[in-house]
Amino acid sequence: MATITTRAAVAHSPHEEWELTELQLDDPKEHEVRVRLVASGLCHSDHHITEGDAPVRFPIVGGHEGAGIVESVGPNVRRVKPGDRVVLSYIPACGACRPCSTGHQNMCVKGLNAGTGMFLDGTYRFHRDGEDYGGFCSLGTFSEYAVVSEWAVVPLPGHIPFTVASLVGCGVPTGWGSAVYAAGVRAGDTVVIFGAGGVGSNAVQGARFAGAKDVIVVDPVEFKRESALTFGATQTFATAQEAHDFVVSTTWGQLADHAIMTPNAVTEEMVNAAVMMTGKGGKVTITAVGHLTEKAVHVHAGMLIGYQRQIRGALFGDCNPLYDIPRLLRLYDSGDLKLDELVSRTYSLDQVNEAYDDLVAGRNIRGVIVHDPALA
Repeated sequence: MATITTRAAVAHSPHEEWELTELQLDDPKEHEVRVRLVASGLCHSDHHITEGDAPVRFPIVGGHEGAGIVESVGPNVRRVKPGDRVVLSYIPACGACRPCSTGHQNMCVKGLNAGTGMFLDGTYRFHRDGEDYGGFCSLGTFSEYAVVSEWAVVPLPGHIPFTVASLVGCGVPTGWGSAVYAAGVRAGDTVVIFGAGGVGSNAVQGARFAGAKDVIVVDPVEFKRESALTFGATQTFATAQEAHDFVVSTTWGQLADHAIMTPNAVTEEMVNAAVMMTGKGGKVTITAVGHLTEKAVHVHAGMLIGYQRQIRGALFGDCNPLYDIPRLLRLYDSGDLKLDELVSRTYSLDQVNEAYDDLVAGRNIRGVIVHDPALA
């Protein structure tokens, strides 16, 4: 089988930085495509890998937000052809499994190997010195080239920049959908959003677009609170207690309709604060993950029963990739969704560790690796 050489950022174990190295990449097999990546979003989920909070198989190529150009296709590929511009969805959508066929593409069964990067035939496409490397979420966008499932690619219109398009494969729909679909925000609602990074900023946009009266952000980082106002937040606070006091005042004691959890890592303290901030019939939607060794949801049953509150998780914001990725791009194209403003800074692949230092320090909303500036 023919292979090419690609440069990639890989993780060999937790609590180590990303290593830049060269890997061998196989040709695509049936229903697979090889993509030349132009841009890759730097999502916090990839940082969880190096922090030891993501249950993945090592070694692994990082990156699960990407956009690029189809270089070649394997047998029986119908969705795209060589030369097509594409967004990579970290949740594949085959369209035929039970979740897909019932309108839940975000739970497509073809995504079962997200933590290993192994393909459905039990093999891998990235290799070095005889060792198999998985791609995170079976993508691996921290690589100049990647082989991915046909079901993970969504055609990208020619006038949409790759830099912003890369974010629509994860962070944008995850945040937007957490508000619009998973939480079900409605006109006039009061919504509290914990965390205003790359996902939370889009939860803010979704809540505001859905018609919420109050979109209240809780984030300890001043830069993120200021940015949240750009995306539609009506009030921002550094602490949950400050937000709680405002919610009591603005709702005349009725409390919030929704709390959406999109921080760097969900903690028990945050969940309890969110529950106490939601009123009768309110909902707490948990989108961000927590630390691997900690259980963040410990709530007395009476706190749920007495106010008939709900706590639920949200994967990909309940979005359907084949429908919602183009939908969000159309909203961006019409000026109704801010994507350019999400990109605080672009980086080269060599700067991947610097980029995550910036993320941890609260210096960016979303960083983007640009693999090829000439095409971005």
